[in-house]
Amino acid sequence: MTPSRMRWSNFWKHIKRDKQLLVLFIPCILFYAIFRYGPMYGLIIAFKDYSVYKGVFDSKWVGLKHFIKFFSNQDFLILFTNTFLLGFYTLLFGFAFPILFAVFLNEVRVKWFKKSIQTFSYLPSFLSVVIICSMIIDFLSPTNGIVNQVLSYFGFEKKHFLIDAAWFRPIYVISDIWATMGYQAIIYLAAVAGINPSLYEAAKVDGAKRLQMMRHITIPGIMPTIVVMFILNMGNMFRIGYEKVLLLYNPMTYSVADVFSTYVYRKGFLESSYSYAAAVGMFESAVALVMLLGANYVSKRFGGNSLW
Repeated sequence: MTPSRMRWSNFWKHIKRDKQLLVLFIPCILFYAIFRYGPMYGLIIAFKDYSVYKGVFDSKWVGLKHFIKFFSNQDFLILFTNTFLLGFYTLLFGFAFPILFAVFLNEVRVKWFKKSIQTFSYLPSFLSVVIICSMIIDFLSPTNGIVNQVLSYFGFEKKHFLIDAAWFRPIYVISDIWATMGYQAIIYLAAVAGINPSLYEAAKVDGAKRLQMMRHITIPGIMPTIVVMFILNMGNMFRIGYEKVLLLYNPMTYSVADVFSTYVYRKGFLESSYSYAAAVGMFESAVALVMLLGANYVSKRFGGNSLW
């Protein structure tokens, strides 16, 4: 049998062996094919003066006109700075919290307490962005919000948090940590569960304390998972969803809150500048791709762990 026929034979053997798993994988393939790769043909309108009446392919080709217009726009630097800082702060402060939470939660020996804390921690993940933002607005209300009530009780002056530009980024980052920490911690808890228990038993025999076992066994044991999650988070650093920002910002905080996604929303849906919005969105995706590839390369070059 020729090598090519052997490869095909092995391929079909694997298909037959894993057919049940492959059937379960079909919905995932369909989702990405329909909602991720299928619409990508529409990116061509970034290089055209798109007209709804003429359609995608009959609209006039203008090349890099919309990209040049965006890069020369005075809003470009503001949008780039806001998007970078919001994503950077979320990554800087939000990435470590689920790891620490999972590591410390793993050390809790009272099962009912451990399960209760874990359940309460990932409950916000089941809430929609609208509900979370509504809760934030209620908590920070200058009249009857719980935060201002506490400040008033201790003799401090009430603050209008949501119209103060200096508070927008901290509010965004803290609320993001609260909403995603529990769900992300599940990944690290699963990685911790895969660590060989004999390592902890040997460490106890040697007289290691809990903090020492966390430092020398738990964290190194989940490091491959941490690296993979860090690379994925780097790729999403520039992909800030417009929903949360749109629900929390206002004209008083535009200078620090306006990001690429909200700009695309305004230009595309409110002003019907579809080609211009597509160009901005395409630039945002290109930057995110570069960040992902760069993080993967650095991780593989210096740490030995990577996505591919």
